Amino acid sequence: MATLDWRIRRIAQSVFTVWAVLTLSFALIRMMPGNPMGAMVAQLESQGVDPVRARQLVELRMSVDPTKPIPIAYVEYMGSMLQGDLGVSTYYAQPVAEILAQAMPWTLFVLSWSLFISFFIGISVGALMAYWEGGKLDVGMTSWAILMGSIPFYVMAILLLIFCSYRFGWFPTSGRAPTGVPAGVNWPYIKGIVHHAALPVMSMLVASGIASLGMRGNSIRVLGSDYLRVAHLRGLSDVTISTQYVARNAVLPMYTTLLISIGEMFGGSIVLEKVFQYQGLGYYLFSAFNQRDYPLMMGGFMVITVAVVIALLLADMTYGLVDPRAGGQHSETY
Repeated sequence: MATLDWRIRRIAQSVFTVWAVLTLSFALIRMMPGNPMGAMVAQLESQGVDPVRARQLVELRMSVDPTKPIPIAYVEYMGSMLQGDLGVSTYYAQPVAEILAQAMPWTLFVLSWSLFISFFIGISVGALMAYWEGGKLDVGMTSWAILMGSIPFYVMAILLLIFCSYRFGWFPTSGRAPTGVPAGVNWPYIKGIVHHAALPVMSMLVASGIASLGMRGNSIRVLGSDYLRVAHLRGLSDVTISTQYVARNAVLPMYTTLLISIGEMFGGSIVLEKVFQYQGLGYYLFSAFNQRDYPLMMGGFMVITVAVVIALLLADMTYGLVDPRAGGQHSETY
């Protein structure tokens, strides 16, 4: 019963977070300096559009009627958001939901590979560092991990773009798919997609430094546990001890860190995709900032918030399954 109550509280917290972001989005549209809705109405009227028609167009694009009282407009806005009606982009003149639906798979493609490779490298290197603790390999890899963890991903992105694209021409400088190649499940198109995504993925690999340091610390704590001494006394082989005892127990705390990193990478995708002109979610969100495209901006905020909330909720809900010792509950993630 206690576990069920805890899960209900977690779900309620997640729903409250999404509601708070939607409410802040509405407040931002209504209260942002310069009154974007009024500016849009005035711009349309200056182009010869009838005032009534201008307000209708603004309502369509912003999912908010500028003439209605705030409480009524808020209820209608929340209803539209919950139904997936995010309005129409003022810059691209397309429904925001369609723009985000087209961009999201490309961002997920880059982020998923970045997460997988970063944590694979981090876990492998961290385990080696712990096994040879205090040795030359440990010192060298620790220095590498600290260096990687200290470099901002956008600095790495700029360096890779300068040297690997502009100077040596190994990778394309922009875009997300090859030009002149028909889209579909064919090798030239798939190869081109991977080629365009390679530098954004490599830029995110700076996260492997932090992951390796975390894995090193976890492994060292596990290596000092009493049950490992018992395993040695039982005559178990080093391979069995390292794989079934050390690695398994050291990697468990990294599970929550992995899912939390999803939120950090979603935020980082805004700058990263702009650097590489990679047309994903972050690229369109950055474009919305520059063009004062409020519907697209708010829609992007909502999608990122929902993705992060779901990732954190999954981390909480499934950690007890990954590590039975947690008993369905563990320390607070939020």
